[in-house]
Amino acid sequence: MKEVIRLPFYAKLSLTLISLAIIFTAIYLAQGVLVPVLLALLFAILLEPISKFLNRKLKFPHIISVLITIFLFLAFFAAIIFFLSWQISDMINDWALIKRNLFLHIDKLQDFVNQKFNINKEEQKQMLTEATQGSTKIVGTTLLSFTDSLFNLVLVPILTFLIILYKNHFIKFLCKLYADDYKPKLQEILSQIKVSIQSYIVGLFIQMVTVSTLTSIGYSLIGVKYAILLGVITGLLNLIPYIGILMAALLSMAATLSGTPDITIIFGVIAVNIVVQFIDNNLLVPLIVSSKVEMNALASIIGIIIGGSLAGFAGMFLAIPLLAIIKVIFDRIDEVEPWGYLLGDDLPKKFKWKKMQFSSFDGYDRQFESTDPQAPKIIYTEAKVEDDSKKPKEE
Repeated sequence: MKEVIRLPFYAKLSLTLISLAIIFTAIYLAQGVLVPVLLALLFAILLEPISKFLNRKLKFPHIISVLITIFLFLAFFAAIIFFLSWQISDMINDWALIKRNLFLHIDKLQDFVNQKFNINKEEQKQMLTEATQGSTKIVGTTLLSFTDSLFNLVLVPILTFLIILYKNHFIKFLCKLYADDYKPKLQEILSQIKVSIQSYIVGLFIQMVTVSTLTSIGYSLIGVKYAILLGVITGLLNLIPYIGILMAALLSMAATLSGTPDITIIFGVIAVNIVVQFIDNNLLVPLIVSSKVEMNALASIIGIIIGGSLAGFAGMFLAIPLLAIIKVIFDRIDEVEPWGYLLGDDLPKKFKWKKMQFSSFDGYDRQFESTDPQAPKIIYTEAKVEDDSKKPKEE
């Protein structure tokens, strides 16, 4: 019988921190390879049912069904790019008007700063010059990032095609790594990852279309000139949780100011974004997105920040799906199950305000359930929520 070596807490903590440091360093150094591979993996999980339908229902050969799937995938993105290019061309045609409005707003801003802070325009220009001395480096970094994006646009479809084509080959490889006793658990993990990722990405697509439509309608009602373009951009940036909508709001305000000399329209833009985000956060996210990937907001935000620091916008987009995959794996392995619980969302599904009781599910108040086998059996309370309307009225 093998003797189990039990390390003290400080040794476990040290090894854990060292392992995390090595993992994050490796991810940062290999982001140029990992980002397109992970994007291709997510798209392959999403598109695999289409390929399976073409292969099994319509009797196409496997390689032909995969090719058709990738073609449809590229046609969808090409349609989005064509639409954005068409809308941006209209904005370029109005470049003279946009330039005049921008200079008008800049002049008003400089006058405001001069009146409130007693800084004349020459001093403001000098401060801006000093603040933008590193602009050359920023432009170089931006061009390099744009080059990487173009490279990924070519590489991701190729990797997606190969992952779908060799799906069974990869699954057999994973099965060969583990003994037969672990294969049911492996099958369960792979199935749950597939369902979670497919549902999450489909939910994101529905959310993107809905947010784009609502924002475009709202901007059109308040008289924003490039309403459809800004609405679509808002929906696309909203794919990055929490952070994307702030970027979209700032971009919309800047574009709106460039299209009109009236600064009061900014308040309408802010109001539209608040209303759309209220609908998104209270209806779309709980019903469409969060129901597919049950993670708490703190873990999601930290994951997005880490993903952004490691791999930019692609890292922000990949953060939630990767955390969902990690959570599925952790939930089914006893040694790391507590970490899966930490990533999850265990908040009560009901709340009470004054005399009103709000419950989203079955009306039960579920308390924390201990996993200690030696703990008393009465550790899980299930108290029925009382209906105040059925209580006898006090005289």
